[in-house]
Amino acid sequence: MEREGRTVFVNIERKRIRMAISHGEDEEIFKFTLDEARDLKEKLNTTIEDYMQRQNLRID
Repeated sequence: MEREGRTVFVNIERKRIRMAISHGEDEEIFKFTLDEARDLKEKLNTTIEDYMQRQNLRID
């Protein structure tokens, strides 16, 4: 995934899910257990759904 110079890489390490986010010369690396990765996935899905619903709200 790449946007405005930001790149997100997701890989599998031995017993962890590794996510690296690069922005220009900076890079942040996160390592998750399988349970942590699943929890993050659920939280992202919930947040995205909430965002989409808010986009559909009409404020008069």
